[in-house]
Amino acid sequence: MLAKLLEQLKLVWKILRRPSVHYSLGFLTIGGFIAGIIFWGGFNTALELTNREEFCIGCHEMENNVYQELQTTIHFTNRSGVRATCPDCHVPHNWTDKIARKMQASKEVWGKVFGIINTRRKV
Repeated sequence: MLAKLLEQLKLVWKILRRPSVHYSLGFLTIGGFIAGIIFWGGFNTALELTNREEFCIGCHEMENNVYQELQTTIHFTNRSGVRATCPDCHVPHNWTDKIARKMQASKEVWGKVFGIINTRRKV
């Protein structure tokens, strides 16, 4: 039984190794589809991970300044117990607007890293 399975695997490997007009377009289509699903899933996962308050206050600039101010407001502690987090107000809910804001935020991070934004007023 194992020998037969090995023979079948060798046959499949032989078919996959040689270029073929019949199989190449199908494999490219299926492979591209699978790669697209993996890329899109990874992209959306990264997008959602960066839409969390933990990510927002991950840098000391936000944690020491903006987050400290937030903790004294009604958005942080109220009677209902429902908190507003950074992404609730600062990240648009529509996908295209969200991507535009993420690109803008990337520019802001670039400015902070390279010293273009070097004071609290410039933020």
